[in-house]
This record gives sequence, C-alpha cells and structure tokens, in this order.
Amino acid sequence: MSEEIYLHQIVRDENVSEVYSDDDIVIIDNVRKLVEPTPARLQMNMLVICTSGKGQGSINGVPISIRRNQVAVCPPNVTLSDFMISPDFEFKAMFFTTRILQSFLREKMSVWNEVMYIQHMHVVTMEEKDIEYYTHFYEMLLLCIRQDEQTPYRTEVVQALLRAAFLALCGRMSQKGMLSALPPGKQSAGNLFQRFLHLLSSDMVKHRTVESFASELCISAKYLSAVCKKSSGKTAGQWITEHVMEEIRYQLCHTDHTLKQVSSMLGFPNTSFFGKYVKEHFGMTPLQLRQT
Repeated sequence: MSEEIYLHQIVRDENVSEVYSDDDIVIIDNVRKLVEPTPARLQMNMLVICTSGKGQGSINGVPISIRRNQVAVCPPNVTLSDFMISPDFEFKAMFFTTRILQSFLREKMSVWNEVMYIQHMHVVTMEEKDIEYYTHFYEMLLLCIRQDEQTPYRTEVVQALLRAAFLALCGRMSQKGMLSALPPGKQSAGNLFQRFLHLLSSDMVKHRTVESFASELCISAKYLSAVCKKSSGKTAGQWITEHVMEEIRYQLCHTDHTLKQVSSMLGFPNTSFFGKYVKEHFGMTPLQLRQT
C-alpha cells in the first residue's frame, strides 16, 4: 500500500540537501541515493532533473525512464513505484503546490494541464542549449536562496525566478512536436477536457456551476465531470474550486481591486456571499487574506 510522502522521505537523510522550502515550494539538491524502493504517493507536483546516470520507475503503473539532461514531471496524487537507478544516478528535485503553479503560469496553465493530464507526457529531453539556459537560472536561484532569510523580498525574488523558469519550460513543452496527437480513443474526451480548462483559464467569471460550463460545451454536467475525472483524477467541481480560489488569492493579494469589484468579477452574487466563500475555503475573511 502506498503512502503519501514527499521525495525527500524516500532518500537517505545524509544525502539530502534541502536548499529551500516554504508553504508552496520545496527544492532539494545533491541527492544521490534512494532508500529501499517502496511505492510513494505524492501530494504535490514534482519536477526532477537528472544530472548524471539513469533511472527508471513507474507512474501509476506506467513505466518511465530518465537519463542525463532529461526532466521528469508529475502532477499530484500519482504513485511512484518500481525504482531502479544506475550507480552514478544523481538528480535535483522540486515539489510545488498547484496553487503556486497557477500563480506562476496564469493563462499558460493550459499548456501544463494538456501535457500532464491529456498527453500524460512525463519526461522532457533538453538540448545542451536548454541545459545551459536552466543552469544560469539555477545558479541565480541559489544566490538568492543563500541570502539571509530576513533579506527584503527574498521570497518574492525566488518565486519570480521560478516563474520565469516554469514559463520557459512550458514554452519548451509547447514547441512543435512536443504536444503530439492524442492516443486513439482519447481525442474526444481530451478535447473536451482541454476546452473546459481553457474556459476556466480565460473566463474571469470563474465562480460558476458545473452545469454552466457544461452547457457552454454542449454536454451534460455528469459527462463533463466524468471526462475530467478520467483525464485528471479530479472532478469538474474540484477544478472550478481550485481556479476560483487561486483567482481570489491573486486579486486580493496582488491587485488594488475592492472586495466588491473582485466579488463581481468572479461571478459572486454579492460581497456577503463572497465573504462566506473566502471564509469557508481559506479560513479567514477577505480582508485578512489580503493582509497575508
């Protein structure tokens, strides 16, 4: 039976160097050895960069392999198992919440979702020029991380660098040939799921019912939820809630819009209902969230 854990819980402690962590991001460096292989169910998105050697394993039972200059990416709630690595295998790893990923990518989130949930593409091969590009990012990131934690705007600078890196990675994923045709039998469901995600990303009025989105796609709410569940493991309602919560956080924490404006933009009937929704999902009032 798999256990919900992070990657640094399946590596030997003496070989782990955690260079950064906050509520949304964990970055691990200088990892060399795994403990005895056991299935691991991850709660966060994961990105692994192989810097030496080769490794292989399974994601939800589907075999994958990774070698030097390749990047493995996984969405949350997947099970990793059947680890096998070469003696010279080394990698760096990053874990990040879907919330911070949405914050980084915004309208480009559809690229990530298509790769993860429709194409199920989990390994990206980098050219030498790509490696040099990301090496510079990583070196700059380490310089910022190594500053004193009290350095003004340290977290914001770290996140800005990571956002740039993720945007570049999505650009690499969306290049010609990276997003191949869907497997037979998945074209219809995949297109519906992607159209649903596009609606969620592009429409400011995100607080809508599943029935509303389904009607716009000319399908039933039940079928939309079934498509979402099959493609991503999450229902349409869960996807809507995630996007509404991230948009609320963004509007309250990064814009000067009033509560009434935010409430109206997102599709809430009034500020009272909006306040109850924020309290229920964030555990605080809209004003308290704005002050975090």
